[in-house]
Amino acid sequence: MKIAVIGQSLFGQEVYSHLRKDGHEIVGVFTVPDKDGKADPLGLEAEKDGVRVFKFPRWRAKGQALPDVVAKYQALGAELNVLPFCSQFIPMEVINAPRHGSIIYHPSLLPRHRGASAINWTLIHGDKKGGFTIFWADDGLDTGDLLLQKECEVLPDDTVSTLYNRFLFPEGVKGMVQAVRLIAQGKAPRHPQPEEGATYEGIQKKETAKINWAQSAEDIHNWIRGNDKVPGAWTEACGQKLTFFNSTLNTAGLMPEGDALPIPEAHRPGVVTKAGLILFGNDDRMLLVKNIQLEDGKMIPAANFFRGADSSALELTEAEQATAEAVRSAWKRILPNVPEVEDATDFFKSGAASVDVVRLVEEVKELCGGLELENEDIYMATAFGDFIQLLVRRLRGEDGESECVIDHVEKSVNKMTVQMPHQLFIGGAFVDAEGAKTYDTINPTDGSVICQVSLAQVSDVDKAVAAAKDAFENGQWGKISARDRGRLLYRLADLMEQHQEELATIEALDAGAVYTLALKTHVGMSIQTFRYFAGWCDKIQGSTIPINQARPNRNLTLTRKEPIGVCGIVIPWNYPLMMLAWKTAACLAAGNTVVIKPAQVTPLTALKFAELTLKAGIPKGVVNILPGSGSLVGQRLSDHPDVRKIGFTGSTEVGKHIMKSCALSNVKKVSLELGGKSPLLIFADCDLNKAVQMGVSSVFFNKGENCIAAGRLFVEDSIHDQFVQRVVEEVRKMKIGNPLDRDTNHGPQNHQAHLRKLLEYCQRGVTEGATLVCGGKQVPRPGFFFEPTVFTDVEDHMFIAKEESFGPVMIISRFANGDIDGVLSRANATEFGLASGVFTRDLSKALYISDKLDAGTVFVNTYNKTDVAAPFGGFKQSGFGKDLGEAALNEYLRIKTVTFEY
Repeated sequence: MKIAVIGQSLFGQEVYSHLRKDGHEIVGVFTVPDKDGKADPLGLEAEKDGVRVFKFPRWRAKGQALPDVVAKYQALGAELNVLPFCSQFIPMEVINAPRHGSIIYHPSLLPRHRGASAINWTLIHGDKKGGFTIFWADDGLDTGDLLLQKECEVLPDDTVSTLYNRFLFPEGVKGMVQAVRLIAQGKAPRHPQPEEGATYEGIQKKETAKINWAQSAEDIHNWIRGNDKVPGAWTEACGQKLTFFNSTLNTAGLMPEGDALPIPEAHRPGVVTKAGLILFGNDDRMLLVKNIQLEDGKMIPAANFFRGADSSALELTEAEQATAEAVRSAWKRILPNVPEVEDATDFFKSGAASVDVVRLVEEVKELCGGLELENEDIYMATAFGDFIQLLVRRLRGEDGESECVIDHVEKSVNKMTVQMPHQLFIGGAFVDAEGAKTYDTINPTDGSVICQVSLAQVSDVDKAVAAAKDAFENGQWGKISARDRGRLLYRLADLMEQHQEELATIEALDAGAVYTLALKTHVGMSIQTFRYFAGWCDKIQGSTIPINQARPNRNLTLTRKEPIGVCGIVIPWNYPLMMLAWKTAACLAAGNTVVIKPAQVTPLTALKFAELTLKAGIPKGVVNILPGSGSLVGQRLSDHPDVRKIGFTGSTEVGKHIMKSCALSNVKKVSLELGGKSPLLIFADCDLNKAVQMGVSSVFFNKGENCIAAGRLFVEDSIHDQFVQRVVEEVRKMKIGNPLDRDTNHGPQNHQAHLRKLLEYCQRGVTEGATLVCGGKQVPRPGFFFEPTVFTDVEDHMFIAKEESFGPVMIISRFANGDIDGVLSRANATEFGLASGVFTRDLSKALYISDKLDAGTVFVNTYNKTDVAAPFGGFKQSGFGKDLGEAALNEYLRIKTVTFEY
């Protein structure tokens, strides 16, 4: 058929395009004149196709058709007029001119809701069914005969936009095309509209959209959603006109606790909560409003109503700045009358209409790798600068909910004010533990309470695992590219570096770490670890494998390395942040999500790390942190059926228990870094100065609270006495004191129970006959300080020769001159195999010994030299699996084999 399309908007454009695909000849398109230099989408599309386009400002004057307009229309010889969406009054001379007449789309089930605001009134009246009608056009009163109707369910929280986008637009386009087919086939019905149930409502305007508070919560909700987005339901409060959007009756679990918002004429004051603004109907039921538009036009999350403006603007990377400029160009295309798009340029005040919102969403999708914004996002950030901030947050993986509220504990210390979160971190929010349970975390320097920390319960573990699982299966983390994941981890490392002094100070307060060491090692190596694994994100790859062909066909086999899923990570108290980084960086680089249980005695840097993940844009639920007891939190993680991997650093005894639980629950993948009793062999041909220096460091580094500390030094007989003398001289030079003092090099032990264990350990050494050369006692001052200690004449059968002290206790034994194999046999006579070392100038001897030592790491003429690129892990009862290096990634990946036949 020869068809004239009369109308406008994207809906009109889609109907036009589908009619052309159906083989109809579009003889002309009649649309509205350009507005602010912008052509309507229907006209633009038709012009591209070479179809004649007419843009009449009006079709009639003083109730009479304009002859020249009618003449131009009649010259086309249309057989049918299709009016998909038309805001102009079309004279009956045009409506009745074609052989088949005219059909028009209306977004309600006529005769209900005649008029231009039909969708609004469908929602305002709380209709359970909605839909559209295609009818034979009349004189503009929506009373023509019915041709086709389709209905849909109206959902409780539908707005004009959601109902339109879900059903009325896509199904309406199909319905218009179907109606034209029926006409072409001569099968189109004409059913007179019944008058029973007919309603006619006027156009909703801003002045008529004021909320009437003398009604139920459901009626208020319907009024708000029925006016969302245009014209917007409003009320007066706090001296200004507030417009409410995004309303819901789903308030299950919400408590009206927060700041009161007095509203004149309302049954009760509103309450601003973390979830949004709670309002009340005259039936005392609640509804929740999530967004508020202020009188100046700015849209804000309702939860932020009483907060000041957010001054923490994101700093854009070079790539993000390039994206911002590309989006700026898109704004210029949409807003041709704006000479320059600046940060303050307002999208709507510059002439954008609702159709431009859809266009901007599509432009962003094309420019930003498929990122899907909601129309809502544009209304929430109408100024260009605000829009770019919102866009970058989405690109970084944030979900656009209101800013996380953090209840910091603040301490003025180390010439700065440190801010420390103290609650559980679950699903991107800091929350109290079940039952508001807490415990005290202690400063080992003086035994004082730093703050109260939330104590996670079993139910909290379940919540955290559920958040991690949802983030893995449904969140942005699994959808973004590996390269984008790497960018987020680089950004996290940058933030850790920006906060390194604060992190090191917290580590000194909570763990007793010497500040200068914490800055270099605890924090410094953590930053390096995240940067290293950020670089691995887009280099995790499988392989193609030649296999026997299934002749006469062929085969292709490939492997894929995939993330495991939800991982549980349990970390110790000696390096709270660094141990977190060693495991978490590899885990996240591989694409997993994680629930971390920091040591109960040192939770604060882990919680500060959680805050930095939010600032970095790590999506909510990817990282969850639960301070609490190992017997409760660690056990539940080991038992949980949705956790697929456990990474643990701690004692061998607990590691065995975790391994058993992981096997019995769901055969979890496990990696364990357990106890050690690392031997250090010092030969007479060594560089003695270096051996003394490194020997002291091998034991007393980080107060001896070091998993790879040299648990036993074997010194060749000919240099034994000289070595001991030199070591004691170095030990007596150590400055014991406040870990925040810059000249301190030996701080307090981590916690009181560990101090007691060290006292008992040394007493047992003395009782068994070892020689206590120095130390062995608690330092007489507040806090948990222990003297650096040296034992000699330690024989192989003694307790201190076999068991780890995990403190500043040097255990020295002699070995006979030249007895290489003998000392190797003694060094390996332990169930531990974490690290080891040898000092000698003889390269052949060093190579032979490094080959024979039964440990995961062997240091030659050095000690404690770990690096983020070098794999780290033990043998025997020191565990299995690796941290650091490429090998660590394999702990958090699974390999899938895929075989094709063709």
